[in-house]
Amino acid sequence: MIKSGRQALYLVPEIALTTQIIKRLKNVFGEKVGIYHSKLNSQERVEVWEKVLQFKTEPTKGYQVVLGARSAVFLPFSNLGIIIVDEEHENSFKQFDPAPRYNARDMAVVLGFQHEAKVLLGSATPSFESYFNAINGKYALVNLFKRHSKMELPEIIVADVKRAYKRKQMHSILTPELFIQMETALENGEQIILFQNRRGYSPFVECFKCGWIPKCQNCDVSLTYHKYKNRLTCHYCGFSQSLHNSCDSCGSPEVKTRGFGTEKIEDEIKLLFKNARIARMDLDTTQNKHAFEKIIHNLENKKTDILVGTQMVTKGLDFEHVSVVGILNADNLINFPDFRAHERAYQLISQVAGRAGRKHKRGKVIIQTSQPDHLLIELIKNQDYTRVWKTQLEERNLFKYPPIYRLIKITVKHKNVSTVERASEMLGVELRKIKSIVVLGPEFPLIARIQLWYQKEIWLKFDRKINSDQVKSLVLEAIQTTKQSPLNSNCMINVDVDPA
Repeated sequence: MIKSGRQALYLVPEIALTTQIIKRLKNVFGEKVGIYHSKLNSQERVEVWEKVLQFKTEPTKGYQVVLGARSAVFLPFSNLGIIIVDEEHENSFKQFDPAPRYNARDMAVVLGFQHEAKVLLGSATPSFESYFNAINGKYALVNLFKRHSKMELPEIIVADVKRAYKRKQMHSILTPELFIQMETALENGEQIILFQNRRGYSPFVECFKCGWIPKCQNCDVSLTYHKYKNRLTCHYCGFSQSLHNSCDSCGSPEVKTRGFGTEKIEDEIKLLFKNARIARMDLDTTQNKHAFEKIIHNLENKKTDILVGTQMVTKGLDFEHVSVVGILNADNLINFPDFRAHERAYQLISQVAGRAGRKHKRGKVIIQTSQPDHLLIELIKNQDYTRVWKTQLEERNLFKYPPIYRLIKITVKHKNVSTVERASEMLGVELRKIKSIVVLGPEFPLIARIQLWYQKEIWLKFDRKINSDQVKSLVLEAIQTTKQSPLNSNCMINVDVDPA
């Protein structure tokens, strides 16, 4: 496309990925490459915008290749030839808040249609929606059955946490299987990635005498303990308070941390492997603009032996000396109350497993779980995407979920709980008048109050064969009718079509 004088857009789900890919693209395409994401300041954004625009009049001076996160789809391309969506299954491509609640992957398909450009969606674990479109002939499908440079897929070892605890074989939070593999890797001068989908030191703090757990004053959620600040923090609104030595309810000094986040893992690993150089990659350690680059640079140049991280470490990064990957709590992913839980768990675990043994020798992946016989663990072990897809598709078809059906999530918000109750019930009654859709709710979500706003959700399901414009106008009409009631006029009603 570049040889034919057209522009290219390369979308990645996470800013962390841009640091590695930008080097590779610049090595090949030099000054033609621009980079665009949310960490840029206003002046930098304007500069990129103008350079993309300049390509129309002065192709030699403007940007011909743009590498960016989801917002890059809005840049003023004049002659787009190809759009590449890397790791297309990632839900980071979906903007949840504020509006517009768009999915950059779907926007890329629309943008490609407008520019008559090719669109390439890439993933080792495609989203069910994209795979469904490919199977049904809407997209073309290309299967890659071999890894780059014919490297073998990593060996997956399932470690039973429950059995290890019973036999008192645990090394702090590590099963004997993971501990031995880590020891061997460090002796051989190889690197390790440990994945835990939770940041902070401890997910919550509890009084062992009366069971009191400190909660956020603005949200219905327990506070996460961050040791480096010695504070309890809410990950939804940012509220924080210092950790008290005694229980606020009964005064007992028996207040202890429960569970483990990335910060606690880092501490525990330091005690177990005293000579290892350990780094942590999560939202807390990457606030600084260049923090990502520094962490990745240190790992690439073997200045870090063990990297502990959240989802950020699963996103398509390429490190040649990583030989062992540990997934510390697979149960959290598998048992999450969401219809996409098994799809997500398979994607996350497979993606993080893919960081192991990319260059020199076969890697090892240790999955720590208390459900070693779970069907999904078996399918992950065999890397059997097709069977995951088939079993999940049967279930989704039975209960009317994507990719066979479409979803709309409507959230009703107000600071007064009774107002939310009344408005959402009224909206539910209006929506049930629409014959072509299935209405679920209204119900409180897992976290019913965020930043002092109570919320109730209504989920709509409708067949893909039904005209979506017709559904849209009927849903908007129902919302309008609800808002016209004087008692509901100051309610916030948000609509999210195809929620991720």
